[in-house]
Amino acid sequence: MTIIAEIGTSHEGSLEKAFKLIDTAAEAGANFIKFQWVYADEILHPKTGFVKLPTGNIPLYQRFKDLEVDRSFYEKCIDYTHKKGLKFTCSPFGLRSLKELLSCDIDAVKIASPEVNHFPMLQELSKVYGKIPVILSSGVSKLSDLEKAIDILTQNKHISCSGEIPPLTLLHCITSYPAPENEYNVKAVKTLHEIFGIPTGISDHSLDPVLVPVLTTMMGGSMIEKHITLSRKTEGLDDPVALEGEDFALMTHCVHQTQALLHKWAKEESAMFQNSELNGEKADKLRILSESAEKEIIKQLEEKYPLSKIQAVLGTGVKRLADSEKQNYGRTNRSLHYMKSFPKGHKIQEEDISILRTEKVLTPGISPLYYEMLKGAVLTRDVEDGEGVQLEDFISR
Repeated sequence: MTIIAEIGTSHEGSLEKAFKLIDTAAEAGANFIKFQWVYADEILHPKTGFVKLPTGNIPLYQRFKDLEVDRSFYEKCIDYTHKKGLKFTCSPFGLRSLKELLSCDIDAVKIASPEVNHFPMLQELSKVYGKIPVILSSGVSKLSDLEKAIDILTQNKHISCSGEIPPLTLLHCITSYPAPENEYNVKAVKTLHEIFGIPTGISDHSLDPVLVPVLTTMMGGSMIEKHITLSRKTEGLDDPVALEGEDFALMTHCVHQTQALLHKWAKEESAMFQNSELNGEKADKLRILSESAEKEIIKQLEEKYPLSKIQAVLGTGVKRLADSEKQNYGRTNRSLHYMKSFPKGHKIQEEDISILRTEKVLTPGISPLYYEMLKGAVLTRDVEDGEGVQLEDFISR
């Protein structure tokens, strides 16, 4: 099991705090450290709205702007991570951050859920697919979105699951902070593996350190990502939904316990194959063994959680938007936005529109699929700075 400690931007620009977070993650049993390579201009329009923090309502764009650090900051964090014997991954949010990230000594690239439809970035990443592993989160995304993203990423290489770190891992996720455990639908980890034929896991934004990670392990997940913080009371954007070191260590302990139990049952299954062909009777016994392993894991969870809650967290396995993230679909994902106000008759240049998250108060635009097509298009009406781009804004060509 690969366990990723998502530090994100919880370092708040302090190298000392970043190193403490890496130390905490290492002590808690993580084997991957994750950061976010932030340039506010790649993520949001300045007019996107406000975020509520303990210090008051702060412009969200400015909050991301304050989290920008220079390249040397990341390079020092990468070196420190490797010296601790851990691997390093990071989320880029656009072409600039991706190119800078790929020039560093990283062990994987993580594509966050809102960037599943940042098609120009995925196209660029596809050029190195197979040379560096990619981890793709699936929150606030539909199956069709994931199919498109995976097609783009893998267009130059055949998917292979061999090696210590697979070329592509897909993480089931709910883009809600915090994400309700009852909506996590952990069986989707197995569903996504069966649909796409690649390793799967979970990016867990729920507050509980045990339930979702253990059930993910039971469902065959090979990777778990969870936010980590020095304190939930600090002012990092994701600190309120992160685990402090002690709880992160509890999570890793419970995951490894579950793995040990599954390994025990797997050894018994393996013994049934030796020196004999699998007939109907043996197939029934294998099924019973597998069911017995799941029953034992659930029995142990029942010491802390009601069975009804465990079953709710497991869900149906059907990949769908969770209730808590439905309202974010189209707003948290990427769409096209005007970067200035333009008059009717203006011919669109590359810098006039950007692929951004809509987030708080702006109107979502059309899909990034249209980004290249709109260069040179002529406006049929006046448009406002920050407004979402619409097809009816242009003369048909």
